[in-house]
Amino acid sequence: MSTTAATPTSPRSTRRRRKRIDWAKWILALYFVLFLAFLYMPMILMGVLSFQGPFGGLTWPFRGPVTLNWWKSLFDSSVPGSQAENIGIAGRNSLWISLAAGAIVALLAFTLSMAFRRNFRGSSVAFYVIMLALMTPGFLLALGTQLFWSFLDVPTSIWRTALGANVIWGIPFGFLIMLAVWNRYDNAIEEAARDLGANKRRTFREVTLPLVWTGIFGAFLFGATLTWNDYDRSILFQVNSTDTLPLTIGGLTFTGAIRPDLYALGTATTLATVSVVVLFLLITTIVLKFRGASSAPVRRVEEEFGEELGGPMRIEAADTDER
Repeated sequence: MSTTAATPTSPRSTRRRRKRIDWAKWILALYFVLFLAFLYMPMILMGVLSFQGPFGGLTWPFRGPVTLNWWKSLFDSSVPGSQAENIGIAGRNSLWISLAAGAIVALLAFTLSMAFRRNFRGSSVAFYVIMLALMTPGFLLALGTQLFWSFLDVPTSIWRTALGANVIWGIPFGFLIMLAVWNRYDNAIEEAARDLGANKRRTFREVTLPLVWTGIFGAFLFGATLTWNDYDRSILFQVNSTDTLPLTIGGLTFTGAIRPDLYALGTATTLATVSVVVLFLLITTIVLKFRGASSAPVRRVEEEFGEELGGPMRIEAADTDER
């Protein structure tokens, strides 16, 4: 009768079995948390301070009681010291000029990128000319645009001068987005459409545009967002009641005492932007689910008649054997 002696476990093997702590992972996680705090804490504090009482200042700590007076002053001009009228005009101006700039940037970025689908003579020079606005400081771009329109004796306004400067500023961003879209675009899809009898116009309308619309929409978002937040390229074009929202905020901070109503305005614009993004994501999710549900019967038919029979080649072979 033989007995097997138990092998003693050495302390070294026990230490090896212990799970090692990945310090690099924890350090990167801590850095990520600190980065998020540094990025979002000012916005959170701005929202908190916007609910201060009438004697609340612009610095921490919070001074109560909690009130909505600063938010009310954004919409009710009867509140003492309210800038509701100027803010309302500036907000509408910023909204409309942002939408217009986004549409123009998307159109120009798309048409310019179409030319770069094929190499042509001078393409490298044309690329750097388009990127020139990206490398030019915003104030110098505004100054050059202002001098150009002054030479043409065109009066300054957000629609005649500021719109052009912001479109020039947004074109490089939209152009780079469209180049990224075309780099992963398969040209064989258009060739297949032409082989099936579609002309160039129909191929462009029913094949090309549905595949690259996300890039066009991204270029629109860049143009609209950059124009909505622009200050440097519009500072030389302000004309009293035709100011944009950033110019109005700048004027309020330079000409008068800063109050928590500006914090309320910043929080309101941030919430509006986040709401638009969330709404767009919800619409996209619903559309994708609807498309997936509509294509489910097609997939079931393909599985029943394609994969179970071994694909189209096997079906043809079975038909040939029957004949």
